[in-house]
Amino acid sequence: MTASIRSLFRPLPALLKSAALSAALLLAAPSQASEWPEHPITMLMGFPAGSGVDVIARSIQEPLQQALGVPVVIDYRSGAGGNLASAAVARAKPDGYTILLGTAATHGINPAIYKELPFDVEEDFTPIAPLIDVSNVLTINPKVIDVSTVEDFIAEVKANPNKYYFASTGVGTGTQLAFEEFNARAGLQMVHVPYKGGPEALQSVVKGETCCIFNQVQTVLGQYKAGTVRLLGVSTAKRIDVVKEVPAIAEKAIPGFDSYIWFGLFGPKGMDPALVQKINAAATQALQDPDVAKRLTSTGNTIHTSSPEKFRQTVHDNRTKWAEVVKTAGVTVQ
Repeated sequence: MTASIRSLFRPLPALLKSAALSAALLLAAPSQASEWPEHPITMLMGFPAGSGVDVIARSIQEPLQQALGVPVVIDYRSGAGGNLASAAVARAKPDGYTILLGTAATHGINPAIYKELPFDVEEDFTPIAPLIDVSNVLTINPKVIDVSTVEDFIAEVKANPNKYYFASTGVGTGTQLAFEEFNARAGLQMVHVPYKGGPEALQSVVKGETCCIFNQVQTVLGQYKAGTVRLLGVSTAKRIDVVKEVPAIAEKAIPGFDSYIWFGLFGPKGMDPALVQKINAAATQALQDPDVAKRLTSTGNTIHTSSPEKFRQTVHDNRTKWAEVVKTAGVTVQ
């Protein structure tokens, strides 16, 4: 009888001893999540330094480092509406050391406006954690369109099709699509004027070159406090504390209206679920820091924490929604 055959007839005690040893070794072997992280984590961002996305990144950078115990380095890969950074993360190793600060633009809007992307925003990423939701606010120059409520705005624009020009931060951006969604729901016809960025778009309203813009609350607060613009309604379903005197559009003008931009963390597909949970917990801890929470909410943001599974559903629902808005408005990127 050969050795290989004799091994099939090993005594039961020997087999049990061997199985017990194997189990012990498995239990003793540290998991990837228990060892992680051992060196700095890179957080890629598809927008330039100083942008609204950068403000969010820098707000969570330090508390995230404290929660994880290693440096978190911000890597700016701006360009193509955030797609360059997204593509880099989609190609990265799923080891938790390369993550993306994604947005409703990168994972909701871009799939609808770009004909070809080198990745699928749902299949090629691991949703890790939502961070904040950002309300847009209907901002007007009262010298161009002298109304005080969303209802009056709708009535005035509806009575004068294509008379009024609205500004945006560029074709296919959230500022355009927020207005396109609003116009579609209200039955309005307006002329879109895209600019190269936020400052130029807002200044066009201040100067009276355009009548209005849907922009993030934190972006228009300065002009609002200076009295150069008027805020008519916030786009989220409920009012926000920083401008609690401004009603939600959903309150009366357009019941059920709820349009906002979100920010969240993603990794490459195939990440260890234990790693995902560890980063999710660290992000939640970072957002619960009193100073961080105050800094974010004082500019009109709403902190949003949930499980990776719920965040995945948010991404799917958001992608579906913006695809419909883009199709209805006929938005295309040159």
